[in-house]
Amino acid sequence: MLDLPMTPFRPFEPPHPRSLPAVVALVRAMLEGEGNLLGLLPAEAYRMPIGPLGWSRRSTIIVNRPDLVRHVLTDPEGIFPKSDLMVEALDPLIGDSIFVSSGATWRRQRAMIDPALSMMRVNRAFPAMEAGAAAAEETLARAAREGTAFSLDLAMSHLTADIICRTVFSTSLKSQVAHEVFDAFTDFERSVAQVEIRRLILDRAWTRIPQKRHVLDACALIRRHLGALLDTHLAAGADFDDICRAVTEARDAEGRGFTRDELIDQLGVLFLAGHETSASALTWVFFLLATQPALVARLRAEVAEVCGDGPVTFEHTKRLPFIRNVFRETLRLYPPITFLPRVANEATALDGYRIRRGALVMVAPWVLHRHQAYWKRPHVFDPDRFDAGREGEVTAGAYIPFGIGPRVCAGAAFAQVEAVLLVARLFRRFDFHVAASEKVRPAARLTTRPVEQIMARVTPAA
Repeated sequence: MLDLPMTPFRPFEPPHPRSLPAVVALVRAMLEGEGNLLGLLPAEAYRMPIGPLGWSRRSTIIVNRPDLVRHVLTDPEGIFPKSDLMVEALDPLIGDSIFVSSGATWRRQRAMIDPALSMMRVNRAFPAMEAGAAAAEETLARAAREGTAFSLDLAMSHLTADIICRTVFSTSLKSQVAHEVFDAFTDFERSVAQVEIRRLILDRAWTRIPQKRHVLDACALIRRHLGALLDTHLAAGADFDDICRAVTEARDAEGRGFTRDELIDQLGVLFLAGHETSASALTWVFFLLATQPALVARLRAEVAEVCGDGPVTFEHTKRLPFIRNVFRETLRLYPPITFLPRVANEATALDGYRIRRGALVMVAPWVLHRHQAYWKRPHVFDPDRFDAGREGEVTAGAYIPFGIGPRVCAGAAFAQVEAVLLVARLFRRFDFHVAASEKVRPAARLTTRPVEQIMARVTPAA
């Protein structure tokens, strides 16, 4: 551990919904009408090992005990596939791709895509991260000179989309395309039927829910942009050495490849998972740091000691533990994937707790990461809880920001190095200032985002 100057810092409690009794929480969620699934979480959810998540017609169970969480997510008996609500919601965007498929279909896709995923090795992808960081520095320097305000959410989405685009497609992402994808995905997240709380509570299991026209239009726009990027690789004479090429050349045991639509499905997963989840996490990292000058002082001291005035290299990212802990603690309090919903496709039981066929079985990283049985001061932001000397405070299996089991996020190492690099480089050069920080509230739809976009300004680092 580096001997860093210890700027006074007091752990603090960043924004989160107030916990209410189950019935009151249900009424609140229905009345707010924001599609914010966090509003459904009762106070009891943060205390129980397993139990009902309020009332719903089809039965909704939340699983918090780490061993039971592992059982549901590894699903050795094939009882808990991804929920029908999630599968149908994502179908117009990514089809029956590796993110939502199950059984033999998932195993075939995973075997085909694994070679491409190996190309996300961090040392190979690091130049793309550096290029994206350099472009972001230029954009922020211009904003600092001109004193312009910008959406922090959009800035992080553009930055991570640019990096993943360079990684998957060997090209930067045009600014206008990034804006369109951000707006379309925001519209999709806010309006997709999975987050219609009334349907979640009142509909029977496996009820088909039609998607709104503007949601389908948003999906079509995103797929159109992905298709344009794909077509550069399918063109005659194209010569690339990247993830997109590896996916286009993938073949199953019978020699069959993906169709063009299937390629868009699979590349859509890599693109959206590679940038949207990272953008969600980084939005919260930059927001929290912008409100805590003492944290910024500590991380700058760490960067100065490790990197000096030179570039932040790949090797340096392994030697910046405080920045890494800031990211880990942000992932604890604001996990990008708030809920991992499964459906019981037959009646079963978990350690004696009976679950009926069709029940939604919720593993919620948001709840698990704030559970009173597993964390001291669970709602408090304290990056030092991840120091090596405090390892005993982290309950095994109670921290799953990247999931667990066979579907664990293949880009976990990528995301962590990306975050350390971006935080180190951007906070070394700039001070971030957010407007109306006291009004920021988290929302859980498909990812964990602020209810309203966070507006920010930057100035040269003091």
